[in-house]
Amino acid sequence: MSVLQRKLLRELRQLRGQVLAIGLVMVGGIGMLVMALSNYDGLADTRTRYYAEHRFAEVFARVKRAPLPLTEAVRAIAGVREVAPRVSGFVNLELGGYHEPITGQIVSLPAPGEPELNRLFLRAGALPDADDEVVVGEAFAEVHELRPGDVLTAILNGRRQRLRVSGIGLSPEFVYQIRPGDVFPDFARFSVLWMRREPVATAFDMDGAFNDLVLTLTREARTADVIDALDVLLAPYGATGAHGRDLQMSHRFLDTELKQLRVMTVLFTAVYLTVVAFLLNVVVGRLISTQREQIAVLKAFGYSRWEVGLHYGQLVLLMVSSGVLPGLALGAWLGRGMARMYMDFYRFPFLDWSLRPEVVLLAFGFALAAAVLGTVGALRRAFAMPPAQAMRPEAPPVFHHTLTERFGLGALLDPTARMVLRNIERRPLRSALSVLGIGLGIGILVMSGFQHGAIEEMIDVQFSFAQRDDFAVTFAEPTSSRAAQELAALPGVRRVEPFRSAAVRLRHGHRSYRTALQGLPEDGDLKRVLDTRLQPAALPAAGLLLTDYLAELLAARPGDLLEVEFLEGHRRTLAVPLAGTVHEYLGVSAYARRDYVNRLLGEGAALSGAWLALESGARPGVVAALRERPRVAAVTDRAAMVQSFRDTMAESILTFTLISALMAASIAIGVVYNASRITLAERGRELASLRVLGYTRHEVRALLIGELFTLTFLALLPGFLLGTAMCWLLVQGFVSDLYRVPLVLPPASFALAGLVVLAATAVSGLLVRRRLDRLDLVAVLKIRE
Repeated sequence: MSVLQRKLLRELRQLRGQVLAIGLVMVGGIGMLVMALSNYDGLADTRTRYYAEHRFAEVFARVKRAPLPLTEAVRAIAGVREVAPRVSGFVNLELGGYHEPITGQIVSLPAPGEPELNRLFLRAGALPDADDEVVVGEAFAEVHELRPGDVLTAILNGRRQRLRVSGIGLSPEFVYQIRPGDVFPDFARFSVLWMRREPVATAFDMDGAFNDLVLTLTREARTADVIDALDVLLAPYGATGAHGRDLQMSHRFLDTELKQLRVMTVLFTAVYLTVVAFLLNVVVGRLISTQREQIAVLKAFGYSRWEVGLHYGQLVLLMVSSGVLPGLALGAWLGRGMARMYMDFYRFPFLDWSLRPEVVLLAFGFALAAAVLGTVGALRRAFAMPPAQAMRPEAPPVFHHTLTERFGLGALLDPTARMVLRNIERRPLRSALSVLGIGLGIGILVMSGFQHGAIEEMIDVQFSFAQRDDFAVTFAEPTSSRAAQELAALPGVRRVEPFRSAAVRLRHGHRSYRTALQGLPEDGDLKRVLDTRLQPAALPAAGLLLTDYLAELLAARPGDLLEVEFLEGHRRTLAVPLAGTVHEYLGVSAYARRDYVNRLLGEGAALSGAWLALESGARPGVVAALRERPRVAAVTDRAAMVQSFRDTMAESILTFTLISALMAASIAIGVVYNASRITLAERGRELASLRVLGYTRHEVRALLIGELFTLTFLALLPGFLLGTAMCWLLVQGFVSDLYRVPLVLPPASFALAGLVVLAATAVSGLLVRRRLDRLDLVAVLKIRE
């Protein structure tokens, strides 16, 4: 073993506490990196395999009613590979012992000889053989503990029909199982059912016809061209406009989740890389500055500067590599756990999770990048230092009066406090870097509490300020205004507000967007549109109000003319002014007065549904009455949907918060402990002198631990600001047409962040206290030549 190798082992033993602290932060950083990347790869690979094996469609279209022979013309469109006509519709479901409204979406299975697109994966049971058998979605079956052979009741066009569960299944079309128009999944009150074609066609009066079409394309096909040709072909049959996977609801939510995982990976990696680089810079820089004479002797004895630099480079690599393997193990464990939680929301039949070699290499690259960024300056000094210069001791620093002393406040402080402040002020760069490192830990903690506060704000705004109904009733087809009078006549219904919703394509210049135009009552109170101050906005007599994000997508401002193409009815295309914008966190929509929408459609006072406010205790009776109405396609219980979402999200939010808290605590402990050890090494002689002069152990401890807590308190405000900035970056990365996350930071997030970091500082203080108590006064006070 060479001299430099023995020196390396000796230094690692002497720095074991600081190496452990750096390794702890490295474990956290690599753990978060591996967790996020492995989850991203797992979800993306699972989606790709699932889509391919179960033949997920690439183009989707809805019509009112079209003859089956029309599919031959669809197959003749250039680029179309396979066509699968279907019948689908919404029904009300009943389960014994469950009294909440349940909506089911029935989808017909392919007839013999037809392509099996969106093929089912059977978790249990078998495909239907009889006309009264169905396959039930797995999420719904789990909530209600359904098994093959169980029975449920469906209201099909006003007729109550008992259905027997033949199997429990999953489909790539419904990975994210959400009822159309909802913003949260509600597995207890919505399910997809799959039946044989004949009974579904009979129930919806679709014998020899279809109302739903899915396609796959050839490799060379252009999706946009196929959609354009399909729209022309289906227009006479009440088509609402074909679309690709990008507008398919389940795929959109899953795609958005993958994009957010990428954003979080970049942000967390940047934070941890900064902290580890800072710690290495401080530790290695201090080590090299205290070993000037040793470096000079090594060079004088013939060691080249490359050999000396390589020695310290090996030390740095050993420091950072101590956290790589544990970090990989932690990331793999967390990744598997988070992947299982994702499976609660995204219903895959399997999960292709693995720790790819590329992720392992990236983890090592992360460690190497931290080593290079953190120590390049210190290593350059070790390379370049001439022996004659290194033999001389460093010039003593030039100290001045501190700010406290300049303002005459020193007399107000006891000697211990003055010494603490003096040491912090006289090393401003090191103190600032320590404050920055602790602040990054605080920032991560603030960010961990941000998710819960943001979700609660979104729920409050959407379901307390904007939507104030008890039930939202949706009709199978637009119907006359008499339906609102019938709803108002139901016992227990206190208020009815009808609405008209129509699918439209909005254009402004070269930009276009497909969405829903919602016609609201002029004096409505159960559904309100809000301005940027979250106050109710008045509906204009003419013109549209757009969600502010939609107006941004279209690059439209109030006063501009929008081209509105209706995708139903007479399929009119009109120029309509943009009257203003409204603020929403969930989805993007266009709003106008209901009578104005009716005029634009060229129809009478038609309705698409209504919002209901109920008397206390009237819920069961109203639910039972609505089930009997054949025109009612779906009933949404606002409060129940929100509570279901909160219950589903509770575990994932708690897990994410706990992981973030532990990671932030590791950063705080790593930074504070290293700062205290370096201070102890620099001021060991000074502290020992104070002991000899009569200071007690408690008083000497107060100097060192007081400095740690002072730095931590100084880091609170910068940490809060850094946390706010991180949350802002997350908000920008999470912007999509599905939802926009508000920047809401509850005071509890800041309080929790401060308490956790102060606790980490206390732990670091206890660790340093033991070394301080064991300080060898004689050895420290010896004069070193």
